[in-house]
Amino acid sequence: MGTIFPFIAMPPPPPDRPVIDEILRPSGKAGAGSNLGKESEVARFLAKWLDNWLRIPGTNFKVGLDPILALFPGVGSALASGGGLLILVESIRAGISFPVLLRMGGNMLLNTLFDFLPVGGPVVSAFFKSNVRNLRLLQAWQAGQQQTVKRSTTRMFVFLGVLVVFLIALLVGLFTFYVWLLQATGLVK
Repeated sequence: MGTIFPFIAMPPPPPDRPVIDEILRPSGKAGAGSNLGKESEVARFLAKWLDNWLRIPGTNFKVGLDPILALFPGVGSALASGGGLLILVESIRAGISFPVLLRMGGNMLLNTLFDFLPVGGPVVSAFFKSNVRNLRLLQAWQAGQQQTVKRSTTRMFVFLGVLVVFLIALLVGLFTFYVWLLQATGLVK
């Protein structure tokens, strides 16, 4: 096939099958190890703005948009939780294990529950900082500290399990005591 302009090269015909010459990581960056040890810029941005945006004058304490948005019931919590979900998505892309994702989701759930408390909820949320907690877990995971993160997550779940068993035993004990007390006073036969 001749061309009218010999100095313009024709592109080669497309291949019959696609050729894969490199694998892209979930971040979209190519190459081995290009995203190791680096948390997403989005995750850092969100954690900063949601939990550490403004420093309270005269202190080193910072408050983010999360407790401020919590002052607007429903809508504010939904916006703040949506930002926190993006940090969770980045964690999934980083390959964090399921128990650690449960821990991160638990942090978000607890923060959302704080937001439903009338006045003290946003204050507790300002101190709890679930997004910064989740970002630290993501950073530790990506820094190669997977076993440390898994161990601390296991310890947290064991502690919560022991706490639940203790609370159930306390409730059963109190119920048994009240039944005995009612029977001893003759109010119930």
